[in-house]
Amino acid sequence: MVELRQYTLRPSRRDELIELFDREFVETQEATGMVVLGQFRDLDDPDRFVWLRGFPDMTARHHALTAFYGGPVWAEHGPRANATMVDSDDVLLLRPVSAEHGPGVSPAERPRDGAPAADRFVSATVWFFPQGRSEGLALIRDGLLPVLRETGPAPLAVLTTETASNTFTRLPVRTGENVTVVLTAYPDEAAQRRHAAEVRAHPVARDEVLPGIERERSGAPRVLRLAPTGRSLIR
Repeated sequence: MVELRQYTLRPSRRDELIELFDREFVETQEATGMVVLGQFRDLDDPDRFVWLRGFPDMTARHHALTAFYGGPVWAEHGPRANATMVDSDDVLLLRPVSAEHGPGVSPAERPRDGAPAADRFVSATVWFFPQGRSEGLALIRDGLLPVLRETGPAPLAVLTTETASNTFTRLPVRTGENVTVVLTAYPDEAAQRRHAAEVRAHPVARDEVLPGIERERSGAPRVLRLAPTGRSLIR
């Protein structure tokens, strides 16, 4: 179970939130049973902070969030974090499309507090499909992913909408969504652009997979261009 969280912040306060988050909200969240998977600067918006956290299942999510947001760390530092934010409700509740497509990272690999930001580029492509239809997900899973692996780095995770009800209503999530998210890391953005061009030129993708996804999707895909913070596991 993964939350993809996109926060709109007050002008020029993103670095303040990142410094606070990486110092106070990583190990303390993980102590309750969740994993902070990735923290990012959105390269298209200087006032947007994007992050992901994971849970074993929905029951564990409820217990972990209850413990953290009802605990002493959030009571002490939460008001300062909230003061940096305009909106924190843009949240997609997701699950891996299969066991092998979850984010394979471990907190044991996390850089120490104060580590410099990684010189890496992370792309998160969010595909939108009509509710109740699985054809788009199948095209990505069975058609696009093999091409992605053949032409460049394999995605770090492939996630789709979790349809279970939000059992921690203190934190809203987006409803009425049917998305598939492909998360990939690159040495830099130029590498991502080369990979995208190779995918578009691949005969299977060009003639079958991408036209099929085009027919199935309910809106244009959104590509998040992300720079990992110093303590991000996903990098």
